[in-house]
Amino acid sequence: MKLFISDIIQAKNRIKNHIVETPLVFSDSLSEQLSSKVYFKLENLQKTGSFKARGALSKISTLINQEKSKGVITASSGNHAQAVFYAASLFDTSALVVVPENTAQAKISGIQRFGGEIVQYGASYDEAEEYAEQLAKETGRKFIHAFNDVVTMAGQGTIGSEAMLEKPDFDVILVPVGGGGLLNGIATAAKAINPDVQVIGVQSEASPAWHESFMAGKMVDVTYQASIADGIYGGIHEAPLQLAFSRIAGSILVSEESISQAMKWMATNHRYMIEGSSAVTIAALLQNQVPDIADKNVLCIITGGNVDASLFLKVMNAHQF
Repeated sequence: MKLFISDIIQAKNRIKNHIVETPLVFSDSLSEQLSSKVYFKLENLQKTGSFKARGALSKISTLINQEKSKGVITASSGNHAQAVFYAASLFDTSALVVVPENTAQAKISGIQRFGGEIVQYGASYDEAEEYAEQLAKETGRKFIHAFNDVVTMAGQGTIGSEAMLEKPDFDVILVPVGGGGLLNGIATAAKAINPDVQVIGVQSEASPAWHESFMAGKMVDVTYQASIADGIYGGIHEAPLQLAFSRIAGSILVSEESISQAMKWMATNHRYMIEGSSAVTIAALLQNQVPDIADKNVLCIITGGNVDASLFLKVMNAHQF
């Protein structure tokens, strides 16, 4: 697997009329607390409420007419599903999505806004993906992978190019990581513009497949627990992991408790309701897990805001600052 800045530029040209160029927002309170300059890239304000719209649009925009006539299929914990349905509606093809049985109702409702067919299957993303690939073979639909695809990665990498073109002097970029597609895309774009920038992945302790594999230098088996960060939950693939070794500076794990606290911190300090998978980067900063950032420019990628209202209410009631 190879990914270049030229792939990201081409993706940007394909999707620019269908996405929001999301704002880069300075956090006064977090900057003061950490003696750094901390910024947020707010993909929670993206179409469908998540960065996933970029990757799905990038991939589906390249399909030929024969492929579009048969439709597309994917597996997703929610955000990628919404993105695929949104992209399919723009590029004149039908979509079917397999979601895990525990997918948040807010994401199910979001998916249904864009039409398409939903199948709930399995207890995890991995099980949903396996079933979706089986259905793809049976139906002839094109499988649109959430992260294990260079064209999808290129679309997600447009986040990095936008941020770095607006502010090229970022020293550290913190990126939520599940399968590694977003992480690799952003790192490719960011390091093409500023080779000295450090890109670091952040993952939950409850779903540490990427972190443990990255630290070991190879794919390893891990134990999963329930996680509030469902958007970055589940297993990984070999190709994105191998790609990361040449461009990622490090990996951090954060606790479930710190993720929940970070969600409330964001709502309290910036009035944004973000999902757990977005909050991991803030959690890493609030828990002082990112070393040597004093006086440095730090970017947190806020990946989405599709959090179930009842869950968010529990989070808000659980913590006091």
